[in-house]
Amino acid sequence: MKYTPSLKRFLTYSLPLLVLVFMLAAIVPFRIDAAPKAKLWGYWETYDSASDTKVDHTPWNRFMKKYLATNDPSGINRMHYKSVTLSDRQALEQYIQKLADIRVTSLNRKEQKAYWINLYNALTVKVILDHYPVKSIRDIDLTKGLLSDGPWDAKLLVIEGRGVSLNDIEHRILRPVFKDSRVHYAVNCASVGCPNLQPEAYTAENTDTLLDRGAREYISHPRGVSIEGNRMYLSGIYEWFQEDFGGTEKGVMEHILKYAPSDLAGQIRNFKGRIKYRYDWSLNE
Repeated sequence: MKYTPSLKRFLTYSLPLLVLVFMLAAIVPFRIDAAPKAKLWGYWETYDSASDTKVDHTPWNRFMKKYLATNDPSGINRMHYKSVTLSDRQALEQYIQKLADIRVTSLNRKEQKAYWINLYNALTVKVILDHYPVKSIRDIDLTKGLLSDGPWDAKLLVIEGRGVSLNDIEHRILRPVFKDSRVHYAVNCASVGCPNLQPEAYTAENTDTLLDRGAREYISHPRGVSIEGNRMYLSGIYEWFQEDFGGTEKGVMEHILKYAPSDLAGQIRNFKGRIKYRYDWSLNE
């Protein structure tokens, strides 16, 4: 090989840096599952407590009724992505665009909470459909970069003149504005490990009921909490977002006990083994 001046410069300055990067990666592995911290996007704190505007989520209800299977023996609600027709995809896109055209800051708080949850879930389904077939949502990289993983940072919509991503909705709006740990049971990342996508749209009237239902369903299912011998397996959600569940493992357990069925709660209170975390990123197909 002929070593040109440019190649020599590359080997002199770049190669040692690359070697250092790989050495550090071996010592401190990159946490691909590490979740963003809740960081308030102040603009979206604005709301109108006197507003009586109701957002129409009928198209989302119609879509889920047709394509979301809630009777799977696994206890996991699964989406029939493969069966979605072109006309129904277009209807979903129109619904999402109508949501994007709403002046969200003029809604009351309860309408806003339901709005952001439904938008997140519908937008996630659209992302999967746009790239289907895929084995996992993490196979869809919409942003550039060596460490890009998944579609969450891409600005997918413009709302009130501001580009909004899935991560914006979850970590900069829902979590810091509403400060309700139960939203983790509402936003669905199209994965088996996620809490169930509820078969009806969130509304100002039913959000609390659906959030409680989602918490109970998830915690009573093995992908949420499972005790096997001297180990308790918890969903990775409780590790990544521990700050939303009291900030400690003790806080996580106190939260879980609020929604656990009596038999599981008894096992948890008597448990003396080790806690491990796991998560299944397979598509919820």
